[in-house]
Amino acid sequence: MSGDSARRPSENGSALSAIAAGGLIAGSLDLTQASILFGVKVPLVIAAGLLGPQALQGGAGTYILGVCLHFFIACSATAIFYGASRRLVFLIEHPLVCGLFYGMAVELVMSYVVLPLSALHAKGPYELHDVLLGLLVHMVVVGVPISFSVRWFSR
Repeated sequence: MSGDSARRPSENGSALSAIAAGGLIAGSLDLTQASILFGVKVPLVIAAGLLGPQALQGGAGTYILGVCLHFFIACSATAIFYGASRRLVFLIEHPLVCGLFYGMAVELVMSYVVLPLSALHAKGPYELHDVLLGLLVHMVVVGVPISFSVRWFSR
């Protein structure tokens, strides 16, 4: 057994379990904090990113679509981290630091790539306070749960 193979993540861990756990935990925490900060209509805003501004007047179906899209995004972010961790072993060796940085990356991609390209075309100018709050929140409620879930299922 070489030193390299001893440090590789276990292939016995279930990718689906890691992605589901990370996505559900991060998605739940993120949706909860967003609902506390911005109100319970957050899923309608998420659906509006796909359907356009008319979704803001939507009913239960649009609301459910927004919740499903939110968890799809959270699971996608977890899948990306999981895939990267198969090659970049330090991601699971240092889950706190890597999770904090990954949460920051998720926030930046969502705010500066996804939202401007969405049907809402949401873009700046941004207030510094809002940018820093978004980074801090996503570092803690998205990045850290994702990284620790992937680490847990990589044993």
